Amino acid sequence: MSDTSRASSLELMTAKGQIDLLIPRGGAGLIKAVVENATVPVIETGTGICHVYVDQAADLDQALKIVANAKTSRPSVCNSAEVCLVHEKIAATFLPRLNELFKGQVQMRANQQALPYLPDAIAAGSQDFDTEFLDYIMAIKVVPDTQAAIDHINQHSTGHSEAIVTKDDRQAQLFTQAVDSAAVYVNASTRFTDGGQFGLGCELGISTQKMHARGPMGLAEMTTYKYIIQGDGQIRA
Repeated sequence: MSDTSRASSLELMTAKGQIDLLIPRGGAGLIKAVVENATVPVIETGTGICHVYVDQAADLDQALKIVANAKTSRPSVCNSAEVCLVHEKIAATFLPRLNELFKGQVQMRANQQALPYLPDAIAAGSQDFDTEFLDYIMAIKVVPDTQAAIDHINQHSTGHSEAIVTKDDRQAQLFTQAVDSAAVYVNASTRFTDGGQFGLGCELGISTQKMHARGPMGLAEMTTYKYIIQGDGQIRA
C-alpha cells in the first residue's frame, strides 16, 4: 500500500468485511487513533510505561545491572523501563549508586523522597510517571513497601512489562500475582519482552490488552481455527 495518508488509514480502520484484524505498530498517537476509530477488530499494542521495582531484599549489584539494562540498552523501544521504584529502606544505599551509574547518561526525574539521594536528578513533574519517554530519561520514586509499588504500577502502567528485583520469594510471589501486566519478571530486565526472546520467531507486536493474545505475538497468535465434523446421520437427543 503506497498511500499512507490519514484518510487511507481511516479507510482501513472501517473496512468491515474486508479486514479481519488490525494491529497498529507505531506511537501512542497511532494506537489511540486506531482504537477510537476502528470498526474492525483491533489488537492494541506497543505503548510501554514499564517499571522496575527494587525491593529491600534485592541484591543491589544485580539490581543496578537490571535497571541499567532495562533503561539504557535500547531506550527507544516499548520494553525499555521508564520508571524505577525503590523500597524506602534501601533508598539511601541504592540510589546514590544509581546516581553514579546514570550520571551524564540518563536524566533522572525523582519524587521528593528520592531527591535527597540523587544529587544529579531533577524533581519529577506531574506527568513524569505517566510518560513513555523512549529516551535516556527515567522517573524514580521511593515507596514504602511492595504493595505500594504494586499499587503505583497498576495505576500508572500501560500493562506491558514490569520487574521486581528481590531475594524474598514471598515478595516476588505477591508482585507476580498482583501486578496486572502482560509480562512480569523476577530478577530480570524488562527488555526480554520480545517475540524473538520468547521463542515465537518473528514478532508482530506486543499485546497490552487481555484477549487470547497478550504479550509478544508470533504467527500462532494471528491464526484462528474452525471445527470440521463429518457425520453419518447422527442426531442429538
